[in-house]
Amino acid sequence: MDSLLAYYAQPGAMTDAGPYATHLSELPGDIDALCHAVQGLMLHIFWAERMGVVLPDERKQEVQLRSARRMLGRLLELDDRPLTEARPPERKLVGNCRDFSVMLTTILRHQGVPARARCGFGRYFLPDHYEDHWVAEYWDAQDARWRLVDAQLDAFQCAELKIAFDPLDVPRDQFIVGGQAWKLCRSGQADPDQFGIFDMHGLWFVRGDFLRDVAALNKTELLPWDGWGLADAPDEALTAEDYALLDQIAELTYGDVPDFDVLRALYAADDRLRVPDTIRSYSDVGAVAVQLSA
Repeated sequence: MDSLLAYYAQPGAMTDAGPYATHLSELPGDIDALCHAVQGLMLHIFWAERMGVVLPDERKQEVQLRSARRMLGRLLELDDRPLTEARPPERKLVGNCRDFSVMLTTILRHQGVPARARCGFGRYFLPDHYEDHWVAEYWDAQDARWRLVDAQLDAFQCAELKIAFDPLDVPRDQFIVGGQAWKLCRSGQADPDQFGIFDMHGLWFVRGDFLRDVAALNKTELLPWDGWGLADAPDEALTAEDYALLDQIAELTYGDVPDFDVLRALYAADDRLRVPDTIRSYSDVGAVAVQLSA
């Protein structure tokens, strides 16, 4: 366990703040205050209009920023005050659930707290629906357990969505990690068409979120529309061996990943799972090849 916690207490490529690390040292250590600080810095792209902000197209492109280093750079470009000071909505960094989760994970790791971003599905956005979503997960040393935190859910969103739980301790039946979603769908316990976002849904969508969760567990937190390996393969191209591998990985990532060493070894050894240096990213302009190290 000690080596696992040490692994998640250190930044990865996406959560390395680089030259902006000193700015993170100003932030509080209390998880409640820290989430409040993140909410004061970021604006969710889908909630902007309900909060009175009409985003120009160029501002919407901020959701394409993968790394915390680039997100922090843009955030301080918009408003260079200390990160402890909440920005007015029009000067917040535009992001989505993945970005809130990556930002919180970045800060926690900077503070030496084991943390990771998790990709999966929230059950608290629409009735009878599993919405494509990300949250953060951190090691609560006092309770000796991994705790799910939805840093996106501020007071306004909690009221609008009628959230009945503490966003600082999201129940695991309310946020379904990717591997659990895959297991539910493969076993017939859930309908794959209930999983997705907008008009995108089905087992192929579950597979994408599931593998983005696997990548994030290995400290490569990709954008929700990034693809590679089995995350990017059409259903008809998958073999029985591919499904067997996915089922095995789902068992390993079903909850808080107690057998991480096994998962890590499988991920590192198999290019169907491992994120390569060049991936394919799908956006409004179509599919483009992206070099992650650039």
